[in-house]
Amino acid sequence: MTPADADFHQLWKTKYSKLIFRKSDTIPEELHQMVQEGFLTLRKHDCFFQDLVRIKGKDFVTPVSRILIGNPGCTYKYLNTRLFTVPWPTEGYDIKYCSPRVHDACKALIRLNDYLHIEAVKALQGQNLFESKEIKDSTVIDREQNFATSFMEKGSVSKDQSSCCVSEDDYISLKNRTSYNLTLLNYMDPLQMLYLKQEPYFGMGNMAVSWHHDENLVERSTVAVYSYSCEGSAVEESNEQKLNGRDPAIWHVGLKVAWDIETPGLAIPLHQGDFYLMLDDLNMTHQHCVLAGFSPRFSSTHRVADCSRGTLEYIFGQCELALQNLQTDSESMALSLKSLETAVVKQVEEIHNEVEFEWLRQFWFQGKRYLKCTDWWLKPMAKLEEFWRKMEVMTSLVLSEVGKEEQIEEQRNETLSCFLLVLTERQKLRKEWTAR
Repeated sequence: MTPADADFHQLWKTKYSKLIFRKSDTIPEELHQMVQEGFLTLRKHDCFFQDLVRIKGKDFVTPVSRILIGNPGCTYKYLNTRLFTVPWPTEGYDIKYCSPRVHDACKALIRLNDYLHIEAVKALQGQNLFESKEIKDSTVIDREQNFATSFMEKGSVSKDQSSCCVSEDDYISLKNRTSYNLTLLNYMDPLQMLYLKQEPYFGMGNMAVSWHHDENLVERSTVAVYSYSCEGSAVEESNEQKLNGRDPAIWHVGLKVAWDIETPGLAIPLHQGDFYLMLDDLNMTHQHCVLAGFSPRFSSTHRVADCSRGTLEYIFGQCELALQNLQTDSESMALSLKSLETAVVKQVEEIHNEVEFEWLRQFWFQGKRYLKCTDWWLKPMAKLEEFWRKMEVMTSLVLSEVGKEEQIEEQRNETLSCFLLVLTERQKLRKEWTAR
């Protein structure tokens, strides 16, 4: 259904109430200008790339070009491909950009990030109040507006500011579910695409992005999407036959209940500068797609990525844990292992695999794309390579030690059995990555 259908708003209210939509005129014009100039700058500097992703064991190149921008040292993994953030300007980090304009573009996106964070907090508060009281009176609306005003002035939510509206537990939950740590930017010019898949269930037309849930997010976190289609006098509403009420010239976001094609889907038109929020568990209970229009389009999709295993801090910590089992003789400087216990060997070799296949190969197989924006990742990746080389030595030491006669046969067999499992996995993954 589209807004032209009589039951559209009733369907939205009953089946899609956790989707919040805002038209472009609700956003400050200055912010629009900064962000849209930033998109065009990144495009001009060739910072958008199609990703090679893996679905059910097969590699595909995405029709949409992307770039990840966010907190320094963060990564985001989707469809078996790890993207590395181009860091936005962050206090305490020395980030050198390839040009001042790329710096300005990243700065604009962190400004947008802050704005959408505020809007997500307000939307969640409004929904919680709506669910408990069914209606929001003018006092609540005034309180939200005052909260938002002070929030904009400070640039973040303080505990004192939010306490008038929510409990301490709710405040922590709001913060955790709306503190976006990165944004995945998308760009596509549909007229340059040789082929686009057709939406298969509701006859919605060409899809830029198929039905999906967003991956690797903090549970019940909000996703915020800012849309900028490059509309101009050349792109008017299409005279072609409309598909189920959808104008094929206009970009839309599509939503459906997950694994349900009986409940009608929604197709909501997206114009220059509109944004929407997917609140709470909407990303888990529903699927969304992007329906292509005729004009080129950028979007900035702000996420609370689950970075529990996806930051430099995490992987450096893993490396340090593994290298605790390596010691150097103070006189001969010879390297040896502190322990050959099965559990210790297994842990070290699994970390070895993680560094190689989740970080080093993920980074380098994407080529030098990140150098289009910044060289920030080169030093930490060089450090990771040094850790990896030490772990390669540790693998050799395990093989050497278990071959010695003084090893108890039962312990040796247990260690070898566990060790060979990890090595077999490593060999298999190396073949897969060589093929990619």
